Amino acid sequence: MLQYILKRILEMIPILFIVSILIFFFTHLIPGDPARLVAGKDATLEEVNIIRAELGLDKPIWDQYITYMSNLFQGDLGTSLKTGLPVSEMFADRFMPSIYLTFMSMGWALVLGLLIGTLSAVFKNKWPDYFGMVTAVSGISMPGFWLGLILIQIFSVQLGWFPTGGAESWKSYILPSLTLGAGIMSMLARFTRSSLLETLRADFIRTGRAKGLKESIVIPKHALRNSLIPVVTIAGLQFGFLLGGSVVVETVFSFPGMGRLLIDSIAFRDYPVIQAELLLFSIEFILVNLIVDIMYSMLNPKIRYVS
Repeated sequence: MLQYILKRILEMIPILFIVSILIFFFTHLIPGDPARLVAGKDATLEEVNIIRAELGLDKPIWDQYITYMSNLFQGDLGTSLKTGLPVSEMFADRFMPSIYLTFMSMGWALVLGLLIGTLSAVFKNKWPDYFGMVTAVSGISMPGFWLGLILIQIFSVQLGWFPTGGAESWKSYILPSLTLGAGIMSMLARFTRSSLLETLRADFIRTGRAKGLKESIVIPKHALRNSLIPVVTIAGLQFGFLLGGSVVVETVFSFPGMGRLLIDSIAFRDYPVIQAELLLFSIEFILVNLIVDIMYSMLNPKIRYVS
């Protein structure tokens, strides 16, 4: 297993190199001139050209990429064109709120998704099944921005239970996490139900029941555990998307996280911030996939990885 993990980590290097090239060049394809935005709308062409030279944007694109990678290997993520602050300092203020929001959203979505999916499978074609699937379909169908606005209107404006935005206290995370996790909870519930129903029809489940095992042992210990591999796959993918996909929710709730920072940076053509964020999201996504692969062998001992 250790050799497999080391091999996967080494395989990340060429992948990240290719990703860095794609991110760098696609970022520079964003319409607009950051030098013009830095100089201001009243600046002359000569002033814009001076700023472009100061920013290094007058150099050929490959020279800019080499400079970017050279700085990156030294731990320098660059300097924001908009604020003039190091990108690492900007990330320090935004990264942890996004991580807390992601884990909170994934935590409750995973617990409720597994619970609803399990109850729906065990009580197939009965009221818990109907209730669970209606809840799942509703969660998938509702757009995130719409659900967020509804929650703000009810729980912030009318009831006054939670703040409408920011990240000052734990209450600020409740509504954004509910909005962000609703779709994932619904998807996990549907996948859990489908996978568990298939497992419950397996021969080893019938054998266990024939030997007199109680349902309280058959369902969680045998059926559910063998049903979790496809669920873990979906959960891992969704967790990876959550790390970089909270842009809409953070915008709706004025949440000071990485997603909102990305939107603001794109609007200003802040190349260093955009590139650093997208590269960070790529690394997180690859690491999540590695963790999912490792969890496979924990759930099913028959799965073994060889180097």
